[in-house]
Amino acid sequence: MTATPTQGMREPPRDDSRAAAEKNILPDTSAPDRVDAGEHRPRQKKQQHKRERRDVHGWVVLDKPVGMTSTHAVAVLKRLFNAKRVGHAGTLDPLASGGLPIALGEATKTVPFVMDGRKRYRFTVRWGEERDTDDIEGRPTQTSDTRPTAQDIREILPRFTGVIQQTPPQFSAIKIQGERAYDLARDGETVVLPPREVEIHQLVLTEQLDKDHSVFETECGKGTYVRALARDMGRLLGCYGHVSALRRTQCGPFIEADMIPLAELEALCDRAASGEGSLADALLPVETALDDIPALAVTRADAARLARGQAVLLRGRDAPILSGTVYVTVGGRLLALAELGNGELIPKRVFNLTGLVASPDRS
Repeated sequence: MTATPTQGMREPPRDDSRAAAEKNILPDTSAPDRVDAGEHRPRQKKQQHKRERRDVHGWVVLDKPVGMTSTHAVAVLKRLFNAKRVGHAGTLDPLASGGLPIALGEATKTVPFVMDGRKRYRFTVRWGEERDTDDIEGRPTQTSDTRPTAQDIREILPRFTGVIQQTPPQFSAIKIQGERAYDLARDGETVVLPPREVEIHQLVLTEQLDKDHSVFETECGKGTYVRALARDMGRLLGCYGHVSALRRTQCGPFIEADMIPLAELEALCDRAASGEGSLADALLPVETALDDIPALAVTRADAARLARGQAVLLRGRDAPILSGTVYVTVGGRLLALAELGNGELIPKRVFNLTGLVASPDRS
């Protein structure tokens, strides 16, 4: 599946490691074979000290490995940072790798701005076979011996750029009468989803690996399914197709240079635990998600009013010539998201950045 905000996830492969570990537990041979009649052996409870969650605020752009679900990635980061609140901005399937922006603490208030941003993907289409999931993890439903040339492919690409109608894959997170489409599809039901309007800003054939595989790059808007692109191109070419590899290279303001591999993040957390570094070095500031929004600095007196949820009047020759959504700062620190109009600044979201935040050099 594609990595769009509404994209659904399939279940990860079953993990039998726990069962295997249980089989390897040896019996305690020091224990008696029986207990004498009337003898009472109270069960000793193992005391567990649960760590108290802490306030952590910022973004981590995980370079998600293939095979990991987005939900699992969020759980891993919540454990590594021992954070109170964690969420992600746009699902990536287990099949996909690349940028999974994960919001911690007050950054969760800015998730919609990332999800509404453009995404970039690099993906490989395998020709000659259509699958029920529209990617390599599904079951074949149509096959063909026809293979397209690079010229054939380039000629149809204009049909898949701009504002187009796209039918989402049946294995998607879209709800049908309260049920996820992928749950219904897994139960064997026929799922028919209506086409909807999406915008594809760019679609380029970058490499022809062999007669069966072509590599593409695309930049698209919210709600676009790369899997559906592969399926529809294959049908138009008369050869069928599905996604065999997928990587997200950009999600909103976050690019590949912002990504951190899981192993590197875990190593940083280990160093921080031993006092050799800081978890703040892994964080990007909360306001990184607001790059497309104007910033507005206010005085400390106005900041105090905004922090209480009160509107502020900005009059005089120094009043900003702005309108709409802005993010407000005081002393270089993020304070609030607000609406500005007719000289009045109305707070909509106030941020409380008490706790662990990004290092100053990452701002």
